[in-house]
Amino acid sequence: QVQVVESGGGLVQAGGSLRLSCAASGTIFSIRSMGWYRQAPGKQRELVAGITSGGNTDYADAVRGRFTISRDNAKNTVYLQMDSLKPEDTAVYSCNAEVVPRYGVYTADIYWGQGTQVTVSS
Repeated sequence: QVQVVESGGGLVQAGGSLRLSCAASGTIFSIRSMGWYRQAPGKQRELVAGITSGGNTDYADAVRGRFTISRDNAKNTVYLQMDSLKPEDTAVYSCNAEVVPRYGVYTADIYWGQGTQVTVSS
């Protein structure tokens, strides 16, 4: 089994910064992609940023230039540095990990964390 745990959310004023962390643990041989998603009240969950094992990144247009995703493969951890935060960034932020459990297994499973609340006040 794999556990995914996010941390680092909280309350911040507009223009401020937060750094989210997401660590995966358990039966892990390797992790392909990792991603951050968010869901605001009354809205669908949306991709915020993703990163491959090789470090290729992708961002939603709404956060490009303000948020930075990175990962530490040795720690099975992904980070999301959020700068110049806006009230519209308020949401529950969740991460996922595409996990290959053992050597020789060619399919991966997606695991999700419980999410962490980010609230940006105006």
